[in-house]
Amino acid sequence: MAKILEMPKLSPTMEEGVLTAWHKKEGDAIAVDDLLAEVETDKATMEFRAFDKGTLLKLLVAEGANVKLGQPVAIVGNPGEDVSNLTPSSSPAKSASPSPSPSLPRAVTPTLAPDTEAPVAQRVPARTGSALDRTEQLAEPAIAPQNGRVLASPFVRRTARELGVDLRNAHGTGPGGRIVQADLDRLRGAPVSLDDDTARSLVLHKTMELKVPGPLLAEPEARPLSMMRKTIARRLTESKQTVPHFYLSIDVDAGPLLELRERVNAELKASAHEGEDAPKLSVNDFIVKACALALLRVPECNASFSPEAILVHRRVDISVAVAVPDGLVTPVVRNADQKSLATIGREVRDLASRARTKKLKPEEMQNGTFSISNLGMFGIDEFAAVINPPEGAILAVGRVRDEAVVHGDSVVPGKRLAMTLSCDHRVVDGAVGAAFLAELRGLLARPMRLLTG
Repeated sequence: MAKILEMPKLSPTMEEGVLTAWHKKEGDAIAVDDLLAEVETDKATMEFRAFDKGTLLKLLVAEGANVKLGQPVAIVGNPGEDVSNLTPSSSPAKSASPSPSPSLPRAVTPTLAPDTEAPVAQRVPARTGSALDRTEQLAEPAIAPQNGRVLASPFVRRTARELGVDLRNAHGTGPGGRIVQADLDRLRGAPVSLDDDTARSLVLHKTMELKVPGPLLAEPEARPLSMMRKTIARRLTESKQTVPHFYLSIDVDAGPLLELRERVNAELKASAHEGEDAPKLSVNDFIVKACALALLRVPECNASFSPEAILVHRRVDISVAVAVPDGLVTPVVRNADQKSLATIGREVRDLASRARTKKLKPEEMQNGTFSISNLGMFGIDEFAAVINPPEGAILAVGRVRDEAVVHGDSVVPGKRLAMTLSCDHRVVDGAVGAAFLAELRGLLARPMRLLTG
């Protein structure tokens, strides 16, 4: 018996997704756990697999469609079975249309109702009085519609007025014959049909405003929001609006850390098998390990807020921010306090690689207890990061800087590293955050403890 397949919840936070690709076509036989489609959620691209066997009788949404949770996407049944009684009256393929093309965003080029296109002479009563009074009528010039309508965005209309271009003479090359800015280039210098008094009013009005028509301004490129970008916008807005942030900054002597890293990487290279790429530890790997040990010593920073209590975690799971084309994800290094630097480095590289190809599992990006965001590789000296709820703090790490430092009675070349801790004041007080940073500074100043801790 035929039945409808609905969009399942592929991640705990999923409310909608983009069906990026079908792996089966109408008429294909499917078995339990066959890959039906790939769906881009707010976190990653997930696999949509079959829960039953049968024949894929009808696809109800097209590739690229934005699909709500629980929305019908396909019909499965026996070969040749009549599914007309199961087909929705209004096809979801139409209601779940692909995201609008960047070249034609609805917000930029709205479709105007016919009554809004009526000549202004019919909508604005004639005025009498001074020339300045009559300039008010020029706010919307009387542009005769072409075949009943002149298709142009408000921005193009305003630009045409300022340049003295008559849109009635424009041949629209945009979608559906819409007039775009490129069409105005071909009409620059063609005057709008105005009587002498109106023309003088326009000149007087422009002179009093001291405005000189400038070059045409290109409309912005509109990039539709991905599922990930929508989630980032929602969660970080909630974070800044609901979490009381405060910030603590330190500047660390990074010289000992860099020296130890160079020695460890040299040993890893020497111990690698011939023809094998030797693993390399990054500065960030050392910082992940140092934060894990500092959180053990100051567990009040390894905490989160709930309406009933402050939750002090007994595990140290560190979220590491990774930049991806659509935005940012935070895969988690579990039990970082119990892992060696080499293991941490290997896990971070693997998580970052799979994050960039959207191959992370939802559970690999959830339930961290503390976050690290490092922009040092982009040349940033220092910054303050937004807390990733429900975590209670996030450490922002800048680049290692060459700087003159005072050593004893001398000024010598040094290596400095700035870090800023963003704290949820409901969880972490100033003294607690300061105690954590003091432990972190001490571990990085004597980094050999990171190899044995």
